[in-house]
This record gives sequence, C-alpha cells and structure tokens, in this order.
Amino acid sequence: MGGSCEAEVRSSRKKSGGSGRNKPSRGEKGSAKSRGGAAGPPTIAADGWKIPLGDGVGILPRFDAGKAKEQNRGGEQQVPVEIVAQRAVERLELPEPVIRTSPDEEFVQVVHVPTWMWAEHGTWEPVSVSASAGGVEVTATARPRKAVWSMGEGGRVVCQGPGTPYSDSYGAREPSPDCGYTYRRASLTEPGRAYTVSVEVTWDVRWHGAGQSGVVPGLEIEASRTLVVDEVQAVVRR
Repeated sequence: MGGSCEAEVRSSRKKSGGSGRNKPSRGEKGSAKSRGGAAGPPTIAADGWKIPLGDGVGILPRFDAGKAKEQNRGGEQQVPVEIVAQRAVERLELPEPVIRTSPDEEFVQVVHVPTWMWAEHGTWEPVSVSASAGGVEVTATARPRKAVWSMGEGGRVVCQGPGTPYSDSYGAREPSPDCGYTYRRASLTEPGRAYTVSVEVTWDVRWHGAGQSGVVPGLEIEASRTLVVDEVQAVVRR
C-alpha cells in the first residue's frame, strides 16, 4: 500500500492519553460537515468528543443536526435521514493505530540513520457500521486518509498512507519510500532519556441511505509511544 510523505520541522506536540475505552467526554472541539451532490443531501455538523484509547486519544464527532423536521407519510412520522446518519457515525469504532518502526521501536534509533515508520496495516482498513430507525437505514463507512507523525525532537512528517514496513530487501541505510524520518540529535537529555512519538490518523466517513448520502471528514485517532535515540561513536584502533 503506497503513499507519500512530507517532512517539516515544527515544535513537538505531546498529548496525554487515558486507559481503556471510556465513555466519551466533552473535549477539544473541531468541526466537520458533510457535503453532498446536486441532490442537496442534508448537512451534518459535528464537533469533537475526546476519547482515551490506551496510550492514545481519539476525536469522534458530536452532531448537532439542528431542529429536524418530521415528515408525515401515511400518518406516520419518519425519522430524518440525518438523525440516522448521526447514529451510524457515532457507532463507528475506529482502531487505535499501532506504531511500528525500523530500527524496531523496542530498540535504539540512531542519529543520522533513517528511521522507518508505519502504522500496523491491520489498523488501516475501512470500518463500516449501519443504523436504522423508523424504517430508515443508513450505512457509514470510515476510511483512513493520512497519518501525521510528531517525532519528539520537533520534526513532523505527513504520510499519505500507513507507511511501508521495512524488510531485508532494502539497504540498511536506505530511507523509507513513503514514511520516514532521520533524527538529528539524541534523546538522552529528554525526560526518561527518550522522545515521545505520536501518530494521528485522519479518517473520512461516507454515509448513504434512503436515497441520500454525505461525508463527515476529519475524524482523528491518535497513539503515542517513546523512542530512544542515540549516537553511534566510531572507534579507531591502531
């Protein structure tokens, strides 16, 4: 699964995570709106719920569909499709990304030697769920779009895909083709003698049902871990 990455240097950002899958609590807010075609599907506005996920944090939508208008058909009240879409999106359980690196994340990364990063590919697959109410059924499908890595020393890498796992077919000092970073200084002066590395995966959701469809972009799931980075000193023998 290919992709591309962009690297830039910014101040590092650290977020603390909780533990377990707790009930969503109100947190930092973002916004997302569905955009339809010529048929003019309903717009769903959402701001964020922050959800602790082990060592990571997830941002899931909280909808505000406004004052929904009930439709009378044959004397019955039909649930508005945007309300059912809301329920479907809220039922999505997006996987927390699992961070992998080469050199292996359990070992020391080396200054000036390329580090490969990737999210475990089992956490980079579409997730679908359906909801129904009042005779209206909606299916929502979330797909990961990009991964933003914060490398701990101020570097930031944007990867348009999960990243490529390292294999022996690549050279020892060969950089990743789509998601890599090269450290410029050791982490030994950092707290715990390690950098905190995080990856934030952005998901977009498409929903359809009752002859209508829409998009809820920008759902985010984040995970983090520590990486030790050190320098290799050359030894000259005479």
